[in-house]
Amino acid sequence: QLHLVESGGGLVQPGGSLRLSCAASRFALNFFAVAWFRQAPGKEREGVGCMSNNGDTNYTDSVKGRFTISRNDDKMMVYLQMNNLKVDDTAVYYCAARGPTVRAMCGAVTDFNNWGQGTQVTVSS
Repeated sequence: QLHLVESGGGLVQPGGSLRLSCAASRFALNFFAVAWFRQAPGKEREGVGCMSNNGDTNYTDSVKGRFTISRNDDKMMVYLQMNNLKVDDTAVYYCAARGPTVRAMCGAVTDFNNWGQGTQVTVSS
């Protein structure tokens, strides 16, 4: 299994930016699709953004144009750049990976079999 550790969460004012990082270990990252999910209190976990192992990306509508997912397989890292943050972005953010497989595609939350412990992002004035 892939081991994932998130970092970079914190408190930020509306309109601010944060960059989340996810360090992967124990398996080559290039055999995995990677994604960020989030879960706010009382709500279901939702997908934020995903990148397949061939570079295809998709995002939930509410973050399009504001969030960017990226990966560096050589460094075993996954990132989520979050700009123009809103109060509704407040949640615990999770890094996840699906694989290992030669062609690792994005999917639903239940398709992801490797998860980090989460990092809190709070957007508040």
